[in-house]
Amino acid sequence: MSSSFYEATVLSVHHWTDRLFSFTTTRDSGFRYQSGQFAMIGLEVEGRPLMRAYSMVSPHYEDTLEFLSIKVPEGPLTSRLQHIQPGDPILIGRKASGTLLTQNLLPGARLYLLGTGTGLAPFMSIVQDPEVYEQFAKVILVHGCREVRELAYQDRLSKDLHEHEYLGELVAGQLAYFPTVTREPFVNQGRIPDLLGSEEFFARLGVPKPDLAGDRFMLCGSPAMLKDTVAVLEAAGFVEGNMSHPGHYVIERAFVDK
Repeated sequence: MSSSFYEATVLSVHHWTDRLFSFTTTRDSGFRYQSGQFAMIGLEVEGRPLMRAYSMVSPHYEDTLEFLSIKVPEGPLTSRLQHIQPGDPILIGRKASGTLLTQNLLPGARLYLLGTGTGLAPFMSIVQDPEVYEQFAKVILVHGCREVRELAYQDRLSKDLHEHEYLGELVAGQLAYFPTVTREPFVNQGRIPDLLGSEEFFARLGVPKPDLAGDRFMLCGSPAMLKDTVAVLEAAGFVEGNMSHPGHYVIERAFVDK
């Protein structure tokens, strides 16, 4: 086996819908990552590793790892991955990477986490990181999906984290969770780029409209959402950040589509 990845064991599997599932695995004691990063994970297929990039749902301090995945019937990896069971082996890359890191952003007052579909995954890790609440007074997680049943982790975000022994007080005081759908009736409706142009959206959150001094953004999701949201942000003067030059927003361009 290549030294660039290790074999973990699947601990649990949860199927949210016929297109969406999540699973937990064991974690190698030497595997380190920062909230918001991803790793290459996969399966051995015909004697060779078949790997794709997956963001960690679990916070960096957990003893186990959690991932969120779509199911693509003809997808080389997910067509197989969707059938994993507890006890099965799975390959995990030893090196984590990714751009959704707070050090790639300028200091600010509010952090917007804007995700569609499985783009929620890195933000689950981030909202469970106490250090994020030290850096930002308000953390606003917006998760967009087509249908209500695709809004994974709703209970964890709206209830469980508020009751968490260590995070509960931080979450209750600083985290705003805004799930939204586009294809059926729901308390919140609309695409993320359109919400950013809506005064009602910010009024419901109880925050001012974004400005360059106070607001920072992380984006992860579909190519269409990324493209349209970046257009909204850049029209308002926001600049993309990276490891060399922190900015007003960052994008994760590595995501699973197969």
